[in-house]
Amino acid sequence: MFPEIIDTRPLRRAVDDALNWIVRHWGGGFEAAAHPLLMLLKSIENLLIATPWWLIIAILVGVAWLSTRNWKLPAVVLVALLFLGVMDLWEDAMATMALMIAATLTAIVLAIPVGVWMSRSLNVRKSITPLLDLMQTLPSFVYLIPTVMIFGPGKIPALIATIIYASPPLVRLTDLGLRSVDPAVMEASRAFGTNPRQRLLGVQIPLALPTILAGVNQTTMMALSMVVIASMIGAGGLGYQVLQGIGRLEVSRGLFAGLGIVALAIIFDRVTQAFGKQLQARIGLAEAR
Repeated sequence: MFPEIIDTRPLRRAVDDALNWIVRHWGGGFEAAAHPLLMLLKSIENLLIATPWWLIIAILVGVAWLSTRNWKLPAVVLVALLFLGVMDLWEDAMATMALMIAATLTAIVLAIPVGVWMSRSLNVRKSITPLLDLMQTLPSFVYLIPTVMIFGPGKIPALIATIIYASPPLVRLTDLGLRSVDPAVMEASRAFGTNPRQRLLGVQIPLALPTILAGVNQTTMMALSMVVIASMIGAGGLGYQVLQGIGRLEVSRGLFAGLGIVALAIIFDRVTQAFGKQLQARIGLAEAR
C-alpha cells in the first residue's frame, strides 16, 4: 500500500464545503440561468412527440436524399426509423433526439465563437487547450456530480453535462479549420480592402465549413453517447430503457433500446458526413474554377 504522506481529508472537506456553499448561495441563480435551456429542450421534445411519425420519417429521409442524391442513405434512414417504430421505441427515441439536438445546438452557439477566438490568438489557444484536454479526458460520470448537486436530478443537469462533454471537438475543429485556410486566399482578401469581420464571415468560415461540420458531427455523436449515463439522473429516453433492462435483467429491453441508440447514431452520423463531403466537393469545384 502506498504510504500516507499527507492527510487529504481536510482538502476533500474543503472541496465539498465549497460546493455546498455554492449550492446554498448561488443555486437559485444557476437554476434561473439554466431555465432557457430547459425551455429549449422541452420545446424540441414536445414538437418531436407531437409531430406525426410519418412526417418525421419523410423529413429525415428527405434530408438524407438531399445530402447524397442517392437512394442508399435514405433507405438506411428509413429502415432505422421504422425499426424504432416497430420496436415501440418511437417516443423514447424522440426524447433522446430532443436531448441530442438541444445539446448540439447549444454546443454550436458556445463552441464556435470560442474556436474563432482560439484561431485568432495564440495565447488564448494555449490557455484553453489544457481545459479542453481536461474536459475530454474526465470520465463522463464526473460531470454529473456537481450538476446534480446544483440542479437536482432531472433534464437540466443531464443537458448541461452533455453540453460540457460534447463541446470540445467542435471547439478544436473550428480552430483548426479557420487556421487551415490558405494564407494566399487570406492575403488576396486583404488586398481587396476587407476588414477582419468580412474576412471571417466571407472567407474563413465558408472555407472552413467542412471542418466545422466535422466538429458538429463529432459533437452530435458524443452527445448521443451520453444518453445512457444521462438517463441515470432523469433524462429519460432510450437510455432509460437500457438502464431498466440492466436493473430488471431484461436482456431484450436493453438490447433493443441499445440498437435504437445505434440507429439514431447511424442516421445523424451518415447525414452530417454526407453534407460535409458535399461542401468539400463544392469548395473544390469553386477553387478549381
